[in-house]
Amino acid sequence: MTFLAGHWLWLLVLVSAIAAAYITMSLRRDVYAARFTAVGLLASVMPRRPQWWRRHVPAVLLLLTLATMVFSLARPARVQRVPRERATIILAVDVSNSMAATDVSPNRLEAAKDGANAFIDQLPPRINLGLVSFSGSAAVLVPPTTDRQAVRSGIRGLQLGPSTAIGEGIFAGLQAITTAGEQLAADGGTPPPAAIVLLSDGETQRGRPNAQASETAKDAGVPVDTIAYGTADGTLEVGGQQIPVPVNQEALREIARTTEGSYHRAVSGDELRSVYEGLGSSIGYRNEFHEITTWFVGLSLSLGLAAAALSMVFSSRLP
Repeated sequence: MTFLAGHWLWLLVLVSAIAAAYITMSLRRDVYAARFTAVGLLASVMPRRPQWWRRHVPAVLLLLTLATMVFSLARPARVQRVPRERATIILAVDVSNSMAATDVSPNRLEAAKDGANAFIDQLPPRINLGLVSFSGSAAVLVPPTTDRQAVRSGIRGLQLGPSTAIGEGIFAGLQAITTAGEQLAADGGTPPPAAIVLLSDGETQRGRPNAQASETAKDAGVPVDTIAYGTADGTLEVGGQQIPVPVNQEALREIARTTEGSYHRAVSGDELRSVYEGLGSSIGYRNEFHEITTWFVGLSLSLGLAAAALSMVFSSRLP
């Protein structure tokens, strides 16, 4: 919960001061009564007082009424997750041969496919989702669409290829986003916000450099969220020999930093699924504040009525 007009909360200081004054006066009254040494005389000159809780409960309710009224002035609000009505997201998947390494079970590419499907499960239906694959070159396999089955079919058909060109994968994603935006503009709409989710083990070998692609994405206002697949000890068997294929975390972290995206790393299928679920929630939804002031107004009214009713019952007067 948050407060849209939190500056009013300073009034709680006054409520606390009233509470402190009430406690002080109650203690002084008890001390003053104790000074009478003739108990019989005290009983004859002072009216019978109600049980202690009958005296204090109305006062406590009144203080709570004042506190909830202060909260009402501060306009309390709760955060509610609302699906985005419009957005374009590109899944850019590395299909280079190094993605066949088995340091992520069953291998990096299969784990990427599972994670991508988990990501799709988290997206609202109106989000446009596209698919790009890249190895030594990049290709748009599925242009941005709301047809989830088309994207899932494209994911199932991903095949390994030689070399790695992360920069080309980002440029292909940006081109798909631009094309989709131009189509919307032709129909009288405006381009929606966009993002690229890039899955890779992070070692560019061909094509335009990562830095150039990152700067272009930054200028276009498209964040690139990167997910590092694999471990530093990953190997790939080639011709009967084990070839090291360590994940390049720093390269993927730098892409995310430059484009103001987020970087994630996971070394197991379960962890990767969690990453994708989190990304789906953050990209496909936005947080909105919904005021709940009426709740506090109703609560303060209820407390005030209760304080008045109990005071009338216990002492025949209002608090």
